[in-house]
Amino acid sequence: MKIIDIRESTQPIKSNIRNAYIDFSKMTLSLVAVVTDVVRDGKPVIGYGFNSNGRYGQGALIRERFRPRLLEADPASLLDERGVLDPHKAWATMMTNEKPGGHGERSVAVGTIDMALWDALAKIEGKPLYQLLAERYGNGQANRKVFVYAAGGYYWPGQGIDGLKREMQGYLDRGYAVVKKKIGGASLAEDCRRIEAVLGMLGPGQQLAVDANGRFDLPTAIEYAKALSQYDLFWYEEAGDPLDYALQAELAQHYDKPMATGENLFSMQDARNLIRYGGMRPDRDWLQFDCALSYGLVEYLRTLDMLKQHGWSPARCIPHGGHQMSLAIAAGLGLGGNESYPDLFQPYGGFPDGVKVDNSHVTLPELPGIGFEGKADLYAEMRALAA
Repeated sequence: MKIIDIRESTQPIKSNIRNAYIDFSKMTLSLVAVVTDVVRDGKPVIGYGFNSNGRYGQGALIRERFRPRLLEADPASLLDERGVLDPHKAWATMMTNEKPGGHGERSVAVGTIDMALWDALAKIEGKPLYQLLAERYGNGQANRKVFVYAAGGYYWPGQGIDGLKREMQGYLDRGYAVVKKKIGGASLAEDCRRIEAVLGMLGPGQQLAVDANGRFDLPTAIEYAKALSQYDLFWYEEAGDPLDYALQAELAQHYDKPMATGENLFSMQDARNLIRYGGMRPDRDWLQFDCALSYGLVEYLRTLDMLKQHGWSPARCIPHGGHQMSLAIAAGLGLGGNESYPDLFQPYGGFPDGVKVDNSHVTLPELPGIGFEGKADLYAEMRALAA
């Protein structure tokens, strides 16, 4: 078996030296030139930069996210009061639309390839990935029935309360018993109105989760906690910056109901710091580490081992992301379930065709590998890439 292909300007800075952790024999960096229209001595001013050694070239991120943001911005928005380039404003522009956490996004690239490798391995073995995982790392018996919840409730222009209720009703009608909506993008009073509107729709056994996406400082997180305590919520998610473990620990002193976090922690070490210092409670709280963002399943297995050492059950893990890889892990390794995006981020989220949600559970079909071939719109994209 061999890998035939895996589909930037990168400069080599290799040197036959090593430190205590890595050698530099294949090290690269990204070289950047910022060309301005300012002329000095008859020549345009060009700023050059490169990343420090020890981190490999980041060309793809530069080309695909940060360079376009700067070039598409209003030029005046990048200048100070004197009309001179302001690096602070430029930095803020580059970081627009970036979620908190994930400061070293190499974990995402590795996790993507890792997913493909596990898919290939399970297909070679002629088994669904969940069964392979159960045999290798679990108790040998996969549980094909997996809990899922519907993630949505974003702030849409002109949506209003009625639009939010229509969205949530759509999830309930499709069999979800747990739905999630965003908070922190409006005032506390408005968020409470939105929460109460959704809660008023729910029947027995149905619950609402809320997600602040790391928006709050500690006083605001506590203010929300006090307000949210009046409701019977499935969880209060990611109140503050994902790396602010002290905030999370203090928040637990003000909110005794379930909380959730972890989707923006991209390594076992970060996950371990959350468990050590974040005040998370294994009897009620939820962990949302996403293998596709955090170096893949190889690292996720290490994370599960770490959790076991700290007294946590894998059943307290409900991964972020809404993809079939985490569904397979949940079924094979006994996780508590998986996020789902019924209407968003398609065709990459969701389930194989024909899989229905029943009381917030799905039953995974017996397809080799992760099961991508069973989702026609997604598999069409994959086939096009392979071709």
